[in-house]
Amino acid sequence: MSYVALYRKFRPRTFDEVKGQDHIVTTLKNQVKTGRLQHAYLFTGTRGTGKTSVAKILARAVNCEHPVDGSPCGECETCRNIASGTSMNVIEIDAASNNGVENIREIIDEVQYRPAEGKYKVYIIDEVHMLSTGAFNALLKTLEEPPSYVIFILATTEVGKVPITILSRCQRYDFHRIDTATITARMRELMDKEGVKAEDKALRFIARAADGSMRDALSLLDRCIAFYMNQELTYEKALKALGEADTTVFSTEVRYIQDGNAGAAVRIFEKQVQRGIEIGQFMTDFIWYLRNLLLVATSSPADAEEMVDVSAEQMADLNEMTNEVTPDQIMRYIRILSELQSSMRYATNRRVLAEIALIRMAKPQTETGDDSVLDRLRQLEAKVADLMAGGFVPAGGDGQAGSGQGLPAPDLPEKSEDDGEPLPDAAPEDLKEICANWNKLVRGLKEGLFREQLEDHAAVQYNADTLENKLYIELDPSPAANVVLRDKDRIEAFGAYLDRACGRHVEFEMHRKDNRSGNLKTVDLDSCLEKIGMPVIEEED
Repeated sequence: MSYVALYRKFRPRTFDEVKGQDHIVTTLKNQVKTGRLQHAYLFTGTRGTGKTSVAKILARAVNCEHPVDGSPCGECETCRNIASGTSMNVIEIDAASNNGVENIREIIDEVQYRPAEGKYKVYIIDEVHMLSTGAFNALLKTLEEPPSYVIFILATTEVGKVPITILSRCQRYDFHRIDTATITARMRELMDKEGVKAEDKALRFIARAADGSMRDALSLLDRCIAFYMNQELTYEKALKALGEADTTVFSTEVRYIQDGNAGAAVRIFEKQVQRGIEIGQFMTDFIWYLRNLLLVATSSPADAEEMVDVSAEQMADLNEMTNEVTPDQIMRYIRILSELQSSMRYATNRRVLAEIALIRMAKPQTETGDDSVLDRLRQLEAKVADLMAGGFVPAGGDGQAGSGQGLPAPDLPEKSEDDGEPLPDAAPEDLKEICANWNKLVRGLKEGLFREQLEDHAAVQYNADTLENKLYIELDPSPAANVVLRDKDRIEAFGAYLDRACGRHVEFEMHRKDNRSGNLKTVDLDSCLEKIGMPVIEEED
């Protein structure tokens, strides 16, 4: 006898063998036991969740000569005939290939004849959403008022395509995706029966890859067993057999992208391609990982555990990643990868498109969208934080720490030990002189963040209300300005530099533009002349 696939060999034969659909099984068993059967059922849900299997079990149960707790006994002649496909009372129709009006009319002609054996004639119409409009209309009257000995069971994966007139005539049952734990337990049970050794971690990985479908899980398991015939199925072997990436690969990718290290992110992707992983599948799995990460980042721990079906180790990794990436960034990554999937459908070089997408994710400056601007600001703030911590970040360094030499200090003259009396306070004419020679003063500092802010992003001001002998230095609002204002030692050193350059003690205050106090005016040569009353001495060329 030829080999029978696992999902066919272990197809459920009783309601008790159906896994993950307790809400449906219990209801149908009670209907069979009490005789409160419906004339039409609609089974809807994703692939591989048990719709057709439950339909066949129900067909046997309603005709079984000796039902056991609402399930077919499997031993009577009627059960054996239905199971073998020789019974005339159970008719299975594939609506994908029999979707015309003439096919439905054949059913209408047949329902008027009573079953040759058993109590009910059961019609199972699979993929019912594929019926044409005319076929649906032809089915309406019979579906609403069939003979008492006829039961219709309609199955579909796309209930949205079934007309409401059909839905209203059926009792609807929604088949849920089966959770990973249930699929894993079922596969462990079957592996023990088959005598195949398999790691629990490998079975959990296959269960996650099945995405809630028991049939897909058994098909993938069959594939792994065939790839490593007569060997123990380990986690690494399952990865290789299915050509998929471990979730740790995606967490590593996100970290490199967060650091702006596009080269490392592309290298990780290249290694997966060399291992034989299909590009489209890699990106699909990456999006699913980001989806889980987004749910964990935006939900309470209890809700996240319910919505995200992963192992405890993966949940811990996701919780750790939420400290490194924001929901806005995750949604930008998902958007880029979704656009990639759309463009890859008709592309001849999918690998190049995938690499470009990873670079766009790591380099938000290559985009102009609002979310990209926010990500660029996030990277800038991260670099500023590195500067504050003393880590030098070179231009174009992909966010990696450099030599650690720290931010270069201004070239400030040090105070000697034999300094004399304290310097007299600066007069208004001294402030005018500072104003006129501001750029020359700033150029006396070493290149760095402090000089850049004073040279390109600062305005020299005075208080128009008090006309006090105090200089105000206003900085444009930015993360870099925050760094400068928090560095009290650097500001104090700059004050000493001003005092020595002017030969007077210059009282000054530095602030951000959005945090000014008083009626401050920007100092220029004309304002010096008008407000301070001193003649302007223009600098010779």
